[in-house]
Parts: sequence; structure tokens; C-alpha cells
Amino acid sequence: MKYNLTTLFSLLTFVGLTPSAMAETPFIASLNDSHWDGKRIPAGQQCLKFGGQQPATPALNITGIPQQTNLLILEYSDRSYEPMNHGGHGRMAYAISSPAPNIQLPAVAGHSVELPTGFMMLEAHRNPKWDKAGAYMPPCSGGRGNVYYVTVKAVHYDGVKTVVLAKTVLEMGEF
Repeated sequence: MKYNLTTLFSLLTFVGLTPSAMAETPFIASLNDSHWDGKRIPAGQQCLKFGGQQPATPALNITGIPQQTNLLILEYSDRSYEPMNHGGHGRMAYAISSPAPNIQLPAVAGHSVELPTGFMMLEAHRNPKWDKAGAYMPPCSGGRGNVYYVTVKAVHYDGVKTVVLAKTVLEMGEF
């Protein structure tokens, strides 16, 4: 569905945003773990099939969260392998109980469906036959240079519909 500018501004105003408020603080996700540099997947953080040792998502800093956000959606992907792109390594949400412009998200264990408090699985990773099933499959290309990233979406969910308020992509690294 296409929106004209007036309709888009009306929709944003409905969820509590104005064009000036959107420009004040950009929505940014950054890695909050010294082992993750966004260039190479850290040793041990690959899937179990290729020698991972307690692999997990990187901890994240999220800043510039729009005020109406009540969920952060995290979609983990392999840009180099289309079947695992666009959330193929798992999709999860983190519930925000009170508005906060900045949040630190903890790491989430790979190959598990038991998630930390506040997290919920939206879609398990798409290839449990390749490696162990779970909400998140760590990088699992065998070191062939595949590129991994996470898409973070700030959304407002009212129980019926989901409105994406902001979105950013964060490079996790190459494996």
C-alpha cells in the first residue's frame, strides 16, 4: 500500500510522532559487547555444527526509541544465503513496559526456546535440520564469508495491528 505524504504524517501523528520529533533522535542499534565488532563473528559465536561454544546474539544498545513503542522486533539474518535472509535466523520481540528512549538488550542464547524475561519468539530459525532448533540460530555458514545482520524495528502493537515506527539494520559480521 502506498501512502502520500499527508496520509503518512497523519498516521505518524496518530501514533504520537511528528516530523520534528522524528528528526530529533535517530533510531540506532549498536553492539554492546566488546567481542562483537560488526566485521567478523567472534570465535565461539557460530552455530554448534561449526564449533560454537555457548553462542548467543550480541547484546545491543537501542537509542532514539519512539515514545509510542511497546515492542522491539529483532530479525536475525544471513544476507548471503537467501533462504536464511529476512529473519531466517530467528525473529523475536522484546516487550517495553514503559516508554524509554534508550534500552540495553541482553544477549539471547542460541539454539534455545527459553528466552530472557521480556523476550518472546515470533519465529524460530528456519533450518532446524541444519543445526539445533531454537529461537535464534547463530551464524552457521561454516566460515565461507557469509554476512550476518539484525534488523531492529520499533513498533506499536495495539492487540490488533502493528505499526512500525522506526527501523534500523545493524551489521553483526562475517563468518
